[in-house]
Amino acid sequence: MSDVDPIEVQQALKGASYPTDRKTLTDVARRNKAQDEVVDRISRLRSDRIEGPDQVEKEMFDR
Repeated sequence: MSDVDPIEVQQALKGASYPTDRKTLTDVARRNKAQDEVVDRISRLRSDRIEGPDQVEKEMFDR
């Protein structure tokens, strides 16, 4: 699996409104034509309720 870049995630989630849920963020990423790996990583976030882009980044990149 190649690394997902935080900039790619930001671009994938452009236009997302927060708070939201994981499924909605996944749909936004698909509409923004994000790479499959980015969509997959978003769909596997730990939390279902997402308060903001900082939470997305924390869950994706803080291991």
